[in-house]
Amino acid sequence: MHVATKGLVFAIYYPVIAAIGVPANLAVIVILSRRRCGLSRSITYYLVSIAVTDLLLIITVVIFSQIAGIYFPVSFLSITPVCSLRSVLIYAIIDSFVWLTVAFTFDRFMAICCQKLKIKYCTNKMAARLIGAVFGLNCLKNTFQYFIYEPLYITNNIPWFCRVKLIFYTSPAWAAHDWIHRILTPCLPFLLILLLNALTVRHIQLASGARRRHRAHSNGETQSDPEMEKRRNSIVLLFCISGSFILLYLPFLINFIYVRIAKRSYFSGSNFNESDFILQETGFMLQLLSSCVNPFIHAGTQRKFREELKTGVKYPLTLIVKLFK
Repeated sequence: MHVATKGLVFAIYYPVIAAIGVPANLAVIVILSRRRCGLSRSITYYLVSIAVTDLLLIITVVIFSQIAGIYFPVSFLSITPVCSLRSVLIYAIIDSFVWLTVAFTFDRFMAICCQKLKIKYCTNKMAARLIGAVFGLNCLKNTFQYFIYEPLYITNNIPWFCRVKLIFYTSPAWAAHDWIHRILTPCLPFLLILLLNALTVRHIQLASGARRRHRAHSNGETQSDPEMEKRRNSIVLLFCISGSFILLYLPFLINFIYVRIAKRSYFSGSNFNESDFILQETGFMLQLLSSCVNPFIHAGTQRKFREELKTGVKYPLTLIVKLFK
């Protein structure tokens, strides 16, 4: 593909992500915060916090990094200290999103599979504490990212742009830091989400079979089960959110493994003919796409969410009609 064509793809892709992701995530935050979707308060806390990280990710990465870099290649955001600080925020937001997804998956696992612990763990207070801890710890962990960059060049004593220091690839300490960072996000979350979902599926299969046998024995025939229908809706929401996370973050994980096994460097240039750059950029683009997927998951899996969304869309139209009457 021609270089200009690839540049055009990026120039279109990121504005589209921003145009869709910002209003979609704002709608999720507003609708879920009203607590009219029939979800428990703890689930609402997790879903709202995930939507907030999605929104922050779009603002910091898509708008202030990618779009600004494409349409305003040299600006205040390009100064090295600002660029380094922006990197810290980006990594902290991404890591927070990943671990909030894990926390939400674990909350649903406890609610479905561990009834005795459900009362203590699946509460709004516990959810608020975990969300706060996730944000705090990830901001603290990613402060080290500020020190891995150096200026690409210096003009009039002003350092411009960010380039990963060579020592980052040769120093055992930085190599260990990078391994720990990547293991914590996203390697360990991948394993935890897959394990928790597998255990949840196994528990649901066993519980559903036992419940059907019990109801058939009690009623003499198989009847609809409202409790199982409610649980099924919760499971669909859980699997859609965690499943989309795994699919869209998988290329990012593959890129990290490739970089370390092949002993390549994270490509920071703009040579569109480099296969390494294409692999890295594809993983990054899919990673950002995940920030737009969750609002559509809510709309597709929650009937009450769709009703609230329709009401929200109709409200300004109704006001406009009343003004012209």
